[in-house]
Amino acid sequence: MSAATTRSRTPDRLCAEAVDLAREAAEEAAFPGVVGEHVSAVSEGDRVVTHFFECKEPGYRGWRWAVTVARASRAKFVTLDETVLLPGPDSLLAPEWVPWSERLRPGDMGPGDLLPTEADDLRLEPGYSGEDTPPPNSAVSEDLAELVEAEDAEVTDGPPAPYVVPPTRGSIASVAEELGMRRARVLSRYGLHVAADRWEESFGAKTPMAQAAPSSCMSCGFLVPLGGSLRQAFGVCANEFGPADGRVVSLSYGCGGHSEAAVMPKPPTPSQPVIDEFHVDPMPLRPDADSGSVTVGAGSVSEDLGHS
Repeated sequence: MSAATTRSRTPDRLCAEAVDLAREAAEEAAFPGVVGEHVSAVSEGDRVVTHFFECKEPGYRGWRWAVTVARASRAKFVTLDETVLLPGPDSLLAPEWVPWSERLRPGDMGPGDLLPTEADDLRLEPGYSGEDTPPPNSAVSEDLAELVEAEDAEVTDGPPAPYVVPPTRGSIASVAEELGMRRARVLSRYGLHVAADRWEESFGAKTPMAQAAPSSCMSCGFLVPLGGSLRQAFGVCANEFGPADGRVVSLSYGCGGHSEAAVMPKPPTPSQPVIDEFHVDPMPLRPDADSGSVTVGAGSVSEDLGHS
């Protein structure tokens, strides 16, 4: 038995000596051969001692079996309190649990996954504002709405499908739907700035590709500008050979696939051959060493080198 260690007080003698009882409890909770050597005994209180044993279970490196024993006042028998497997100082632990909202990363969503958006998400703001109740002198007042609904009920075949919930006639939602503004929430200024910073970091002017580009996307023919306020700073790349094809790029971004980066010149056209068929140009081929004549064309010209 190893020597007992103390935490705040001297452990009870009988409880500290109950190593065999603690080992039997640990082996009963685990499997034979999994419980290792006795490590230490720590006093948890008056006549309460916890015995630690090594854990030889694969995958639980550094963990320890902790068996707590106790003894009643003036009692001579030690009883078992609890048995549990606890991590040690150098044990392998799972990372701290993180909520899904903080654990989710771009690209984690797959087909069929749903990502709920919080009601107070700072990236969104109401798409329309105002009171749902129209003013009394409005053309869509409550009295007029009831009259129109009664007339519609006479000409319609029946109620709409149960899963279709149309907006109340005369409400702001109804007017927004007629104007094509049915989105309940749109991007806020904060949401636009967060998206712009993210796109600028991925495909912006400070990237190595943009630094080595011959020109920016602003003058590229493959750029498809965005609508709204983002049109002033971003667009979509439509060059299938570019590194940002189908991505939102900054107007200051650039790559080697710029439409005007390397315009190939036209190959030079050779001139037509000119043949003169009206004149014969004599051309000396070789001198005649014996006769002093020079061969010209198909014949020869003799010359007396010794006479004038």
